[in-house]
Amino acid sequence: MEYTITLPTSQKEMTIRQLLEKEWLVPRKVRHFLRIRKNVRKNGEPVMFHELCCAGDRITLVIEPEDYTYQEVALGNAKKVVVLYEDDHLLVANKSAGIKTHPNQPTEKDTLLNDVAAYLAPKGQRPYVVHRLDKETSGVILFAKNPLVLPILGRLLEQKHIYRQYQAIVSGNLNHATTINKKIGRDRHDRRKRIIDEKNGQTAITHVTVFQAGKHSQIYCQLETGRTHQIRVHLKSIGHPIVGDPLYGKEQASRLMLHALKMHLEHPFTKEKLVITASPGLWA
Repeated sequence: MEYTITLPTSQKEMTIRQLLEKEWLVPRKVRHFLRIRKNVRKNGEPVMFHELCCAGDRITLVIEPEDYTYQEVALGNAKKVVVLYEDDHLLVANKSAGIKTHPNQPTEKDTLLNDVAAYLAPKGQRPYVVHRLDKETSGVILFAKNPLVLPILGRLLEQKHIYRQYQAIVSGNLNHATTINKKIGRDRHDRRKRIIDEKNGQTAITHVTVFQAGKHSQIYCQLETGRTHQIRVHLKSIGHPIVGDPLYGKEQASRLMLHALKMHLEHPFTKEKLVITASPGLWA
């Protein structure tokens, strides 16, 4: 695997070692092999780790396949993949409601990850899961296309530099913006569910704004944390469960009315500001 990245104009001068370790989060073992194999090039020429790089330099990494592990998945249906954005490193898809993000068993092949694997296979590329959406939730979802960018995207998520906006339709007249700050834990009586658990749960914060209030209110949600079922549990806790929620609501619908509408992120290598929208969403 060979990756060539042109450092953006905003890149500060630093050593190759600092670039690989601090900026790109290349694992220690892989950095070791890159150094002893002399598998790092700057502008086409071999480069030592103590040498400097700066904006405009082309950095090439040659990584052996055995340096990274990959969990093989069965190939699904490439025609099902709706691509919202793609380059050499990232793929953003529009996930349909009712499909799992990834398989839990090696024999499964009806998940989005299986379909994306089939889409990338002719290009000699593989998908890596960065985050997930609930099976019932639709919308924008991000995959890494190589193991080099995967830890960087994970760090951006942890540091809240990847911002996602959700749409939801909830039961009842929710007519004001609110922030829900309630800890979430597992339901001991139903392994599928989560509950508000202020004593033993994990911190969870959801910001809610209102698009249109009424018998069924249309709202936007922004997450500060990414707990399982966070939006669903938080909205139920304030008396406004999501319409069509089979676990936490009472009002039936054709689907769970929750959609990941937008994703904002800075590209890890080009530093380009990306805003990716999964249209049309739950309302036009």
